Amino acid sequence: MFVIRKATVKDIPLIRQLTFAIWPQTYTQLLTKEQIEYMLQLIYSETSLQKQMEIDGCTFIIIYEDNKPVAFASYSQTKPQVWKLNKIYVLATQQGKGTGKFIINFIVEEIKQQNAKALQLQVKRDNPAQDFYKKIGFTVIETADFDIGNGYFMKDYVMELSL
Repeated sequence: MFVIRKATVKDIPLIRQLTFAIWPQTYTQLLTKEQIEYMLQLIYSETSLQKQMEIDGCTFIIIYEDNKPVAFASYSQTKPQVWKLNKIYVLATQQGKGTGKFIINFIVEEIKQQNAKALQLQVKRDNPAQDFYKKIGFTVIETADFDIGNGYFMKDYVMELSL
């Protein structure tokens, strides 16, 4: 059974611990080692995570199974009635157990209470995770390249789940 807890700045070390356990396995085949290191520093430094929580309005959640942290996610409102799933990362040992679907269902129920009509996300165009998103109802609404600095681009699909 999964338990979800909203994270605070005190949870930043745990979020970073999960990130460093998940990212290398997730992105080694998709990104260069240099780009992974750059993005980890850009997005997952303690300062960046604190800014995301306190200034950017991102809600972070941590998912537990048997009292052990197994995943985390982040979401925020981007436009009236439109929310974005900024991050969803699940330990490799948890994949295929319904963890990701459980997380997205939780977020959907949370944002519906805020009158959300859509949940959007970005996924790397060659990331197999897009198949998971399609399976649970997301559709591609845009193909976009995002300049993240240092000569790196995120070549993504923007996907949307209508609520």
